Formats: sequence, C-alpha cells, structure tokens
Amino acid sequence: MGLSLDLLINAVIAGILLGGFYTAVTIGVSISFGILDIVNIAHPAFIILGSYIAYIVNQSFGIDPIVISLLMMPAFYVLGAGVYQIYYEAFERHGQESLRGLSFFFGLLFVTEVILILVFGVDYRYVEAWYIGPSWHLGVMDFPLRMLVPCVVALALFAALELFLSRTFIGRAICAVAQDQLALRLMAASPTRIKRIAFGISIATTAVAGALLIVIQPVEPSVGRDYIGRVFAICVLGGLGSLPGTVIGAMLLGIIERARSTTITSFLPGIRCCSSLCWRPPGTSSAAIPAT
Repeated sequence: MGLSLDLLINAVIAGILLGGFYTAVTIGVSISFGILDIVNIAHPAFIILGSYIAYIVNQSFGIDPIVISLLMMPAFYVLGAGVYQIYYEAFERHGQESLRGLSFFFGLLFVTEVILILVFGVDYRYVEAWYIGPSWHLGVMDFPLRMLVPCVVALALFAALELFLSRTFIGRAICAVAQDQLALRLMAASPTRIKRIAFGISIATTAVAGALLIVIQPVEPSVGRDYIGRVFAICVLGGLGSLPGTVIGAMLLGIIERARSTTITSFLPGIRCCSSLCWRPPGTSSAAIPAT
C-alpha cells in the first residue's frame, strides 16, 4: 500500500493540531526553564492535576473543561507562586538550586502522582464536551474538533502570554531577570518577586494544558511522564526563553510524529497504532480520529 497525497495532507494537518497542543504543554516550561533557568521536571504533574480538576468539575456540574481551566488559572498561579517561594527559601537562596533543587521537583512529581493514584486509582478518566467526537471536513482534509479546539485555545494562550511579556513592565522584567538582575534592581524591581510571578504564570498555564490533555485523550496519574522528554526537547529546539520558537518547535515535533506514524501504517498496514492519542470517544466513528 502506497502513501497517498490525501493521507499525507491529513497527516500534516493532524501534526499541526497536535503541535498546538504541545505548545500549551510546553509554554510554561519555556518560562520556567528557558527564562528563569529553573528545571521544573514536575511541570507534567501540574498538568495532570489540571486534568483531574477538569474531570471532577465536568462530571459533577457538566461545565466545559476548557472553561473550568480558565477559572482555575488564578488558583494555579497561587500554587505556583507558593512552590517557588519554598524552592527559593530552601535552595535558591543558599545557592543549592542545581542538584538539590532538581531533586525537589522530582520529589514533587512523585508525590503528586502518588496522591492522585491514592485518590483516583489508575483507571483512565475522560470528560464530555460537544466538540469531542465531531469532525469538520474540507475537501479531502479532516479537522477533528477534539484536536482543533485545543489547538486554537493553545495558540490564544501563546498570543496572550507574548503580548504580556512584550507590552507590560512586569513582562519585560520577567524577560530581563535572567539577563541582568542588578539592572533590574536599579529599576526598583525585586528579582525574587519577578521570578515568583513568572513561575506562578508558568504553573497557571498547566491548568489550561491539563484541560486540553483530557479533551484529547483519557488520563491516568502516570500519563504526565510521557511528556517530560517532549516538553524539554521542544523548549530547547525552539530556543530557550523564546515563546515563538516554542510554537515552531512544537509544530515541527507534531508534524514529524504524525508523518512518521502515517508512513509506518501506510507501508505496514498490519501494524496498529497503540498511541493514547488514537483514543476514540464513546459513540464516535473512526473519522473523528486524526490520521496516525
């Protein structure tokens, strides 16, 4: 079986939509690691926490998971600011952020995962929304809404953060804090306070990323491990601290993943896709699943 042009076009579209989701997952790491030089490997744990909060509220009250994530962003910001304050007082203030700080975030990742397992178990959870299942068709091109909506939301989040970082005093101070803290102090800005705000923002983005994750696929507490390597790879590929570079790197990774899986399944049709992103919502047809 050869690789048709229609299949290749849909693979690229699916890769772009997947790249949009990767943007939401990575954009917080781009702030914490790329700008603040804080290796927050617990970032995926906060994303899974956001997924479970979206699941609880969606199942209890029927509210759209993306709306839930936007309402939860202030709470996640406060959580992130508190985590940074602990990190600063225990490690950064004493110059021990390199190895011990990394161990701190690893422990945070482990503890969060264990708590979620104790509370929810290891069963997969998913949410319900009107855009999970339907698909738009434009000629030979398919746009699964469960991938398109997260992509649009992720790009809107990127645009809002880019405007904040480039047009506001605090945003410019966040960009400057990793370059020249002395100059920042001369401008009557506390580097510690700026870092706390920036880290809070990076964790606030995980509320949205978590909701988008559970829209795209069912989640269980250890799913976040699958994204640790991806987020740091995208962050480095796009250039440390560059949000536009993060978007470009996320799109490239998404397209490469989809093109690879499409090529494999085209020439080896006996191989089934075992990716969790191939999950089919109950009651939907295979047309709702992006090309893999």
